[in-house]
Amino acid sequence: MKKAGGATDPFWKEAPLVDESEIFSELHVKRGSSLFLGRYSANEVMAVLNKKGFLKEARQRFLWPLAYELDSSDYPLQRLQIFLREPDPENVIVDVKVKECEFVPKTTVEGLPVLPPQKALAFEWLTLQNPLAKRGEPFSPLPGQTRPGLSMRSKIMDLFAYLGRLTRKDCLLAFPAYFHNGVLFSRYFHFWNPRKEAEVLAIRREFNHMPFRQLAWVVHLDCLRRADGSVYEWQAEEQLYPFTRPLEDYFDSRRYREIVKTGLKTLKFTVDRDEFERKSQDIPTLCGGA
Repeated sequence: MKKAGGATDPFWKEAPLVDESEIFSELHVKRGSSLFLGRYSANEVMAVLNKKGFLKEARQRFLWPLAYELDSSDYPLQRLQIFLREPDPENVIVDVKVKECEFVPKTTVEGLPVLPPQKALAFEWLTLQNPLAKRGEPFSPLPGQTRPGLSMRSKIMDLFAYLGRLTRKDCLLAFPAYFHNGVLFSRYFHFWNPRKEAEVLAIRREFNHMPFRQLAWVVHLDCLRRADGSVYEWQAEEQLYPFTRPLEDYFDSRRYREIVKTGLKTLKFTVDRDEFERKSQDIPTLCGGA
């Protein structure tokens, strides 16, 4: 990797967890692939995965050897897939669509700071799954899942936060397609719109007694009701993981926190249990007590 002085330096400072020659001899590199994010070679990508513990974790879970493919046909949007043993849809471990872009807020809330466009590393898709789990084996899925997850979200977020800072971004940007993704990302991200932040937090708090997977399906199957009885439908909005002081100050501002606090007090939701009972019949191994 090129640094400011032009010298080449590996990502790791300590000895690598896996020998470099071993990593690269076991990885399938698709010929003709573009550089990741337009600047990083396959070796540098693998070095980051090594530095952040992904390769060690993969080996501990018997997800080894690894292969990967990088699709840059829609550049600057790129799709990086990491597989067990060889590139095949049945062997996917990580499937991420990512691009560098500017985040320009479509709306502003009165009283909140007005910020210029933010340089972002944006996720358009992220899947983590265990290919060792055979299709058809019973498990309690989240909406959109066909196989169990890997419980490695924190490692992946740490990895992309590292890349985001390395490439001098202001933030990571996500656009969660499902309610449960918005909740899971909320450990690291905030919705740009404080009213959306309040909405998600209010639902999670209202049903903190309910198993998370069950709540995810309640929302996905349109069985959640607002206080006026109308159906709550998930509408995705931007979530940001801030790296810079101006963005951190935005989310920590009194006005942002006041709007969230007000929403938590006023927003009320209920579950149409009869509708959920009817619609959930076709969900495998769901939730009577999942």
